[in-house]
Amino acid sequence: MTMTRSTLPAALVLAALLLPMPGAAQETKTTFREQIQVTEVLLDVLVTDKSGNVIVGLNQDDFIVEENGNPVEITGVAFYSNRLNLDEQARPSEVPADRYLIFFFHDQRRLDGLAQQVVLREQLDAARRTKEWIEKEMLGGDWVAVVRYDTSLLIHQDFTQDRQALIQAVEDAMRGKRPKNVWPSRRPEQAELAARRPSLLAHLPEGKALRNQTKKIYDGLRVLAEATADIQGRKSVLLFTAGFGELQLVSGATKGDPRFYPRMQQALNAHNVAVYPIDLKRSEVEGLQASFMNQLAQDTGGEFYDNVVNYLTPLRQIADENNGYYLLSYRAQHPAGEAGYQVVTVRTRNREFQVRARQGYRYGTPQG
Repeated sequence: MTMTRSTLPAALVLAALLLPMPGAAQETKTTFREQIQVTEVLLDVLVTDKSGNVIVGLNQDDFIVEENGNPVEITGVAFYSNRLNLDEQARPSEVPADRYLIFFFHDQRRLDGLAQQVVLREQLDAARRTKEWIEKEMLGGDWVAVVRYDTSLLIHQDFTQDRQALIQAVEDAMRGKRPKNVWPSRRPEQAELAARRPSLLAHLPEGKALRNQTKKIYDGLRVLAEATADIQGRKSVLLFTAGFGELQLVSGATKGDPRFYPRMQQALNAHNVAVYPIDLKRSEVEGLQASFMNQLAQDTGGEFYDNVVNYLTPLRQIADENNGYYLLSYRAQHPAGEAGYQVVTVRTRNREFQVRARQGYRYGTPQG
């Protein structure tokens, strides 16, 4: 057998020796390109004067929106209104005329002593005024739902424009009657729910699952907000309550439970749900929960009403201010694959205007 050995010409060997060794004397430039996820953010913004009258006719140059103290470029402004007497300049033809209102009764029959007597009396009066508003002042473009919370979230009436159905739902809520939909066998078929627009039940868990997922009122409000995800625009929760929250021993004020409040607030903001707490205690009972109820309203773009004499007053004010609001849009950038919560601030260039808006939004898809 003949053994052969191949050899490189001397010139090639020399050339190879003269080439720089990897990583020795030559720096290789590496370009890292961070992937960015672009999200369109929609913010509903209420703008009023000091008397609560809605300001119309604003455009994107009138607003300042900031993330982390940095201004963002507003790409669009639409004015949503159901008032037919606005001039054409203030009423873009593409703007829908619907309002979405959720009457939320926080059942607090378990209170003791004078507090229970006062709250139950006020709750009945609030229900009476709510039925009066539904019967006489509800507008044709209003979609209204009635829910209650005792130990879990209960849907007494899905979004509807049927006044009689809503009045009956309020009466049932006051009686503590269990709605039929708590039993899966008596819940409407999913196909029927899917055909409804808008609908809470179509996006809520059934029966025991809903009870298990809403054992805290924080969870009840969070799950309710998530059920409105496919409804574009502002949704308002009129929360009749004696208050809730964690009492601070030093200050005597209340604050949200840190285990549950951040997630609830973020869900409300993510789905454009404003909460309007309406206090049921009146002046006979000290309102220790007032500080937290005010915070809840501010954090979600609502307003807190306390020491109410006539419950028609806050109902009318809430309905009036939701007659018109602005929907601002802009594009936000976040690292691809990340998820989180972005704080946002909104103001107008005219400092005399009163501005209420949600304080942030979710971005990305949380893992797990």
